Amino acid sequence: MTATVPSECRMANDIARNLGHLPGEEAAGAIAGHIGRFWDPRMRARLYAFVDAGAEGLDPLVVAAVKRLR
Repeated sequence: MTATVPSECRMANDIARNLGHLPGEEAAGAIAGHIGRFWDPRMRARLYAFVDAGAEGLDPLVVAAVKRLR
């Protein structure tokens, strides 16, 4: 059985892949900036809940970005 990855996690990982060429801290800041500017508060809340639940399968840059957003 395959677990379904929440769309917010898939999108956040896509953003991390697109910005992963930047140095670590800069990439995390750029990801946080994108999520903060363009994501609806409900989407951010679901991403935060996923991180709180263990962030399995989530790019470490996304986790760092979430820490910055909080």
